[in-house]
Amino acid sequence: MAVRSTPENVKREPGYQPVGQSDRDDDDNTSASSGGIPTPPSLSLAHDHNDTALANHLRRNWRPFTLAFVLSFIFCLGLGYVTGDGTLFGIVRRPSSSGGYGPNGEACQVRAESGKDDPAPPCAPSPTTTVPQYFQTKPELWPGPTATGKAPFMAQTRTFDHAATYVPNSPLQTSLPIVGGSAGNVSIFQMMGFLSPYEPSPGFGVDEWPIPEGAEIVQVQMLSRHGSRYPTQGSSVTDLADRIAEAKSKGTFKAKDELSFLNDWKYELGYEILVPKGRQELFDSGVLHSYMYSQLYNPNSKIIVRTTTQDRMLKSAEYFMAGFFGLEWTQNATIEVIIEEHNFNNSLAGYLNCPNSNRSTGGQEAAIKWIAKYLSKAAERLSSLVEGMEWTIGDTYAAQTMCPYETVAYGYSRFCDLFTYEEWIGFGYSIDLAFYGGSSFGSPVGRATGIGYQQEVIARLKNHTLGYSGSQINVTLDNNTDTFPLNQSLYFDFSHDTNIVSILTAFGLRQFAGALDPTSHPGKHNFTVSHLTPFGARLDIEIIQTPKPLKADRSGYEKDGKLTKYVHFVLNQRTVPLGWSFPECDASRLDGWCEFETFLKVQEDMPRRARYEYACFGDLKGTGGTDEEGKASAQGQFVYGVVDDGAPL
Repeated sequence: MAVRSTPENVKREPGYQPVGQSDRDDDDNTSASSGGIPTPPSLSLAHDHNDTALANHLRRNWRPFTLAFVLSFIFCLGLGYVTGDGTLFGIVRRPSSSGGYGPNGEACQVRAESGKDDPAPPCAPSPTTTVPQYFQTKPELWPGPTATGKAPFMAQTRTFDHAATYVPNSPLQTSLPIVGGSAGNVSIFQMMGFLSPYEPSPGFGVDEWPIPEGAEIVQVQMLSRHGSRYPTQGSSVTDLADRIAEAKSKGTFKAKDELSFLNDWKYELGYEILVPKGRQELFDSGVLHSYMYSQLYNPNSKIIVRTTTQDRMLKSAEYFMAGFFGLEWTQNATIEVIIEEHNFNNSLAGYLNCPNSNRSTGGQEAAIKWIAKYLSKAAERLSSLVEGMEWTIGDTYAAQTMCPYETVAYGYSRFCDLFTYEEWIGFGYSIDLAFYGGSSFGSPVGRATGIGYQQEVIARLKNHTLGYSGSQINVTLDNNTDTFPLNQSLYFDFSHDTNIVSILTAFGLRQFAGALDPTSHPGKHNFTVSHLTPFGARLDIEIIQTPKPLKADRSGYEKDGKLTKYVHFVLNQRTVPLGWSFPECDASRLDGWCEFETFLKVQEDMPRRARYEYACFGDLKGTGGTDEEGKASAQGQFVYGVVDDGAPL
């Protein structure tokens, strides 16, 4: 029998095994003498031409080799127990189906599907690497729902008027014939609140100014929202889909005219993960920030980038890094993933350890009141086109919400042109009401939800870690410079829409304060969610150093003075004028900047004003609110309009 030998000139890389020695197909490991039966590689020596001599040599030398092997094994075993974690070479017992290990190795139980919290922490998969949990990106821990929807196929499925002027999609089809719209109008896709695809903000009241000669940006802290995604579980769009499916199952559903497409329509969106547009938004943001700030990166360093464990959050950070550094970004940055689960401290999802945030429903109540007004005609119009189903105003709002979700998932949606331009203005305002009363100055937990991140930004500016905060920061991570570094010129963090709104509130940016009327649209208003937190939103906090104080009218430097630093807030590529919220920063400054030490002084009082413990854990229903009849409301301070500073009374 021919012997399969390894060529002497083959260089063996780590883990390399020549074809034919291991992992080979049966056809590669057969011979005529064995009748086609595979020959185990370990028996190849028996067919060597000098097998007798070799066998005698092996018999004479096996004893010392065996003794050396046994002693080495005993030594390694002992060393593992003395210096390790009490396991055999790091091998951890697999948890049972009803229990396991938490992220730090502690015993835990799997949470019930009902969503109720168990006494023990939720389980993560058994550790498979030596990477600390907070730096582990694969496999994902606590990723949240990750169902993928139907793939887009615009080339085949989109509809348009071939006789009209053709506008190519790029990549979404957003040029639509909307009743009541005109060529000079803002696109309806910039009026969809938190569901708006990313566009730069139109501005916050001041002009943009370049960095003056002799000045330099010395640090940037960026806070970004994730990109466009599928609906979250429990969204109103799934309720509408279920109602239509139920009516169809009874054989009575029939739609006509503008709604006739529903006769063949099927809901096939996924849950919560990024859609292709979302991946593009974060990649493009990384490219943009690379052009804006790349020289702040020290090529001899590896920065820490923070996000949360949810799949769309981790992927958003990864796509951003690929845009900023390129596909080999792991040589330049390490992503720190902070657990996003209820009752875990996490400044990037501050509501999770603020129970009262779940009770802050005043914004939703205000939005419902407004929806009943602005959509009443649309509900009547659409209900007349459906048989076999009682079409409600809730269904109408869900159909309007379906437009942005299907557009970012499939490229276009038949639901978009069901509504007039005025109704789309109303849709955006409904979201403004919900966010203002639920997460901003109209909510008693508005400041508290975002105060942890405010403290982290200030800690970086003051160059110290956080051992205690009185908020929802993760002290274990923030008290360690490995996970909360202080020596970076670039900081990149990733969060959610409502959390970013609460962070703006926690900073005290009261130019976005002022109650919104749930019965009447106010016209242009500062608190417009599509300008604040569209998909892919980003807040860049620039620290700018000048050789002398810079005049407020930007006519040049002051004659006297020394090196001066300024803080510049840039939200979705437009300046937020800090002097409008803090008189100490000089509201007359044309550039909206604030002197560095003045900004720090102003921010010192923000944790006290947030009242985190009481706001998040106190009884806020006992006082403060009245119902429409003037009687004390059971919702207390959660009643819309009671609170106007983002904190409890």
